[in-house]
Amino acid sequence: MKVFVYFNLHKRLFSVKSLEGANKGKVIGHSHSIVLGHTQFKVSEAGRQRVLRERKKNVHAGVTGTLIDVGTIGKMFKGDVVTYNPYKYNTFVKKFTNNPVYRGKLTALEVFDKVPRIVNMEYDDVDS
Repeated sequence: MKVFVYFNLHKRLFSVKSLEGANKGKVIGHSHSIVLGHTQFKVSEAGRQRVLRERKKNVHAGVTGTLIDVGTIGKMFKGDVVTYNPYKYNTFVKKFTNNPVYRGKLTALEVFDKVPRIVNMEYDDVDS
């Protein structure tokens, strides 16, 4: 199932929105841990500009992909840690190099102590 996943600031969990089927466009669940395949890192520039203008965060960035697993909390995933800050970047970036990240083959999203962590474990050859 294709989904859009974003960090929910109020629940301090990831929200999962369906991109297909009967629940298309609806949040179908929340989780501390999600694994997605064939991912794309999305940022709405209009939403980002609204954050910059209003200095108030809104849902404008997240990861789309095929849902592989939910609730694998406790597993430590290895790969490049990916981050996004609308005040610093206009794309998701590798945390330690600040290089832009657009796609991945396998991406884990985890929450530890109410802090989100995204790990891109395998990259597509294009735009990564």
